[in-house]
Amino acid sequence: MSDELHDKRVAILFTDGVEQAELRQPLDALREAGARVDLVSIHDGPVQAVEHGDKADTVTVDTTVDGTSADDYEGLVLPGGVSNPDKLRMNERAVAFVRECYKAGVPIAVICHGPWTMVEAGIVDGLTITSYPSLKTDIRNAGGHWVDRETVVDRAVVSSRNPSDLPAFCTQMIRLFAQGLQRRERGLAA
Repeated sequence: MSDELHDKRVAILFTDGVEQAELRQPLDALREAGARVDLVSIHDGPVQAVEHGDKADTVTVDTTVDGTSADDYEGLVLPGGVSNPDKLRMNERAVAFVRECYKAGVPIAVICHGPWTMVEAGIVDGLTITSYPSLKTDIRNAGGHWVDRETVVDRAVVSSRNPSDLPAFCTQMIRLFAQGLQRRERGLAA
């Protein structure tokens, strides 16, 4: 087990319709790196994950977004799945939490359709980011620069396109969160 994120808190924000692999693989990578991960949702109880649109496992959440603060976390993960971020962007508290994290310099790892929540939070302006290709117009209309690459790191955000990018995404996520921790501990902006 590596220890880059020893005992640091990371939130994974998701709801029903989350792509299971985009939740599970980052969760496993974070735990392997020593992070304490909070599974955060917009509601209590089980969340229905999907695998390419079909029902997969249900996931038990640790807390709701109403009980969170950007100050509590050293990283934020926004997994995809089509309906997951679509539901998150309709929830004012979820959108506010994402915006608070970004403004506080909390590094964000986002994949697939996850950037929809960032678009709604008004934080993609000026960012170079990748996503599932169907989001490129949304990202451009929000002032972001969309590119088609396996991973993109810009400022305190790492992004990827889809589940096939997960190995590279998880590696970059751990690296970005570890670097973000070092900057925050030294009192530097993210």
